[in-house]
Amino acid sequence: MNVKEISNGILRAVAIIAGILLIGYFLYRIKSVLIYIAIAAVISLIGRPIVLFLRRKLKFNNTLAVIATMLLMIGIITGIVALFIPLLVQQGQNLSLLNIDAFQSNIENLYRQATEYFGLNSTDIETSIKESKLFSKLNLSFIPNFLNSFISILGSLSIGLFSVLFIAFFFLKDSKLFEDGLMTLAPDNKESRLKKSIDTIKDLLSRYFVGLLFQILILFVIYAIILVVFGIENAIVIAFLCALLNLIPYVGPLIGGVLMITLSMTSNLGADFSTVILPKTIYIMIGFIVGQLVDNFVSQPQIFSKSVKSHPLEIFLIIIIGGLLFGVAGMIIAIPGYTAIKVILKEFLAENKIVKSLTKNI
Repeated sequence: MNVKEISNGILRAVAIIAGILLIGYFLYRIKSVLIYIAIAAVISLIGRPIVLFLRRKLKFNNTLAVIATMLLMIGIITGIVALFIPLLVQQGQNLSLLNIDAFQSNIENLYRQATEYFGLNSTDIETSIKESKLFSKLNLSFIPNFLNSFISILGSLSIGLFSVLFIAFFFLKDSKLFEDGLMTLAPDNKESRLKKSIDTIKDLLSRYFVGLLFQILILFVIYAIILVVFGIENAIVIAFLCALLNLIPYVGPLIGGVLMITLSMTSNLGADFSTVILPKTIYIMIGFIVGQLVDNFVSQPQIFSKSVKSHPLEIFLIIIIGGLLFGVAGMIIAIPGYTAIKVILKEFLAENKIVKSLTKNI
């Protein structure tokens, strides 16, 4: 190998690295557009079964079926916004005006009542708490900050809502555009396999995302009934947030449980701990556990077995790996991404023993 070949190799490597960096920078700069496209893709996958139903059962033409589906989904989104946004805004405003110092004082009183009820040595505990200044160090402002941030996200999303719906419309109407673009990159002898993979991925992910909607709906109904029965203020908002947090695998239910119990306990800080706060909290905790049992043993098995068709152990490991690599976002996209990879591997590496074992149910 002479000097010229070495220099050419170095220049080629530098050019490749520079190209990758430029592409990465470009994608970073248009991250909002990529988010809109991703949300539109999910909406189109959810709406796809409706379009197919209208076309096959009711004999709608493709354009009319897509328009009817989009109108239905816009109506559902509008209804959710009309129902929840005013409640979220009110909750955020109430908490943003909350006297944090007074709230911390009430929490300390609640803690004192709890220690007295359970027969603990409250004097020693209170002395230790005051000496450590635990409650003064506890920054409870994260509660209004969290809800206000959530409202801000919804507000930002509403700005791009037209873009999302516009993109989703064409994903549904001209679904072949994306496929045709991929086909131009595939060798002629691989086109049929690639097309089959795309169709399979669409079917599996459509069932998966529709299943997630039903999962959230079931949890929301259970949580809302529990909170309304026990007279918790802003029960609908709390139930909606806790059900929505369930989209984050494993971590989301824990956060939702802490949020529900905390907001439930602090909604009656002036009441007696032993006769009001503790019994109500226990019942709400039992209701939350019942909701999680229904989700873990009924909803999730149905979603995973009938949509992504993966073993629970596979799902667990993939979610953990996704979380380690990409954080919370990785945990959320782990299952759809893994499903797409499995389908592609089955089509192109079907004879491999490992691939055959992993994709035997697809």
